[in-house]
Amino acid sequence: MLLRSKKVKTTVTPNILFEDSVVLVVDKPAGLVVNRAESVKEPTLQDWVINNFQFSIFNFQDGITEFEKRSGIVHRIDKETSGVLLVAKTPEAFVELQRQFKEREIEKTYIALVHGKFEREQGVINASVGRLPWNRERFGILPGGREAETRYKVVKNYDKVASSAYELRIKNNGRDKAHNSLFKIHDSYSLVEFYPKTGRTHQIRVHAKYLHHALVSDTFYAGRKTSRRDREWCPRLFLHAAKISFTHPETKERVVIESLLPGDLQSALSHLGGVNP
Repeated sequence: MLLRSKKVKTTVTPNILFEDSVVLVVDKPAGLVVNRAESVKEPTLQDWVINNFQFSIFNFQDGITEFEKRSGIVHRIDKETSGVLLVAKTPEAFVELQRQFKEREIEKTYIALVHGKFEREQGVINASVGRLPWNRERFGILPGGREAETRYKVVKNYDKVASSAYELRIKNNGRDKAHNSLFKIHDSYSLVEFYPKTGRTHQIRVHAKYLHHALVSDTFYAGRKTSRRDREWCPRLFLHAAKISFTHPETKERVVIESLLPGDLQSALSHLGGVNP
């Protein structure tokens, strides 16, 4: 079913990282859903695109194309994930950028904070990802899943500093010290760059969990108690789309766009006694 164009006010405004006649690259804030859908009742990034840009994609007609249906948005990132997102301003650019995704010519870098310390500083995860039959909202490593590959590199380790930071919060805020022992269950963290070669839904989150290093504040894959404890100092999923590299549809030059780690995630790192490297 086609969702007709209408004005829907968005409460958050994405920053524009790059724009020319055929490509728009935005910095999506966390908490903003990318695409409109019947099940989505809140404002989306797609609404923001429709409200602020007058591309030919908004001339809805019979025989609607995928370009028009998605308002030129080439790919998706999760609601709680922040960072770079590509939007095509012409049908030709849309088709070409989708081709680059399909042929795995587009390179992406994500930054995540995960539980535990990696045994290896870098590596490759090859494990098929599929939707869980018993919970259609979540994904996992399944024999019949789709091929998925993610490279990773550890940027920084945080060893047992989190528990000390939390002890300080307890002392300053007069909290019950019983909470401290719970927090010490996970007292080591790793700041990691992930480079997904494929683009499966929840790929990084599932692959990190597969290695027993669930993302901080991941309500789906870190476990209820762990994610609840995480969100005392990191209020949302610690995952940021930090960089994207693609070939420009017209000039054929390689374009690299970066997004800095946002303030909320910088603040979360400060609770571990560190800042963005």
